Amino acid sequence: MRHLIVAGLLALPLLAVAAEDPAVAGLNQRLVALQADMYTAEVAAYEKLQAQQAIANLAKAKRKDLDNARYLAERRVAIAEAASRTAVARRQLDELERTRSELLIEASRREATRARQEAERLRVQTQIQAEEAERLRLAAEAETLARQDAETALTSVAGRQQARLSTAQQNAAKLAREEAELVSGHKLPGSRFDNRGEVFTLAGDAFAAGQASLSSAAGNQAKALAEYLNIGKKGRVTIEAYDSANGVGQRRAQALKDALVAAGVAANRIQVTGKKAASTRARSAEVIVAP
Repeated sequence: MRHLIVAGLLALPLLAVAAEDPAVAGLNQRLVALQADMYTAEVAAYEKLQAQQAIANLAKAKRKDLDNARYLAERRVAIAEAASRTAVARRQLDELERTRSELLIEASRREATRARQEAERLRVQTQIQAEEAERLRLAAEAETLARQDAETALTSVAGRQQARLSTAQQNAAKLAREEAELVSGHKLPGSRFDNRGEVFTLAGDAFAAGQASLSSAAGNQAKALAEYLNIGKKGRVTIEAYDSANGVGQRRAQALKDALVAAGVAANRIQVTGKKAASTRARSAEVIVAP
């Protein structure tokens, strides 16, 4: 009931406008649905607030700004929905891990109890020790197989849940990249995911030969990248810059950091390092965003 009341309060400020603009009504209804759902009501509060503000901006937008305002509102609501689903999936994964631990503990306790009972029974029935030992061996093997089956089932469920979580995170990152490019007016550098996180690569023309200053194109990419890093306050950032000469790579990494900080990224989130590389990579840089 508390979630329904909060959801109703969220809807009140836009009721009048929703009657005139179906887009505002639809987006606001999606946001209210998140708040009314007992599973998503208390997660992704920041993303929901951003979505609510974007809907309010859409409701007040002038005709010339209406398309951009509608697109931003739709993106914000989609990000709020993706963030909510991610939080719910992470919570479910934690619950599965707790259940798995409890099952293993209970199995261990039962096995210990059975062992004590068997020891007492064997002490009393020494005359049939050989037959009883064989029976216990077979019972232990069956118990091991049953425990392995349970472990396999739990691992399979956890693996599928982790895959869903990864997909949801990548979808949220895709939406954030689109928003960053729209807001900054520039394209992000190409990116990929690996075990370090999300890796953006500034191509070989990012710096002039032997120089540490960013090219014009790389400067625009840095602005878009700064906008992306500030959406949702993502994790720590590592910059790796390259050059065939000693020392230049470090200065290039620092120049790229300065550009990101100037565009609004907190300096304490960014680490820099320069590396010596072959001529094929001597004018490039990588920006690694930790998960």
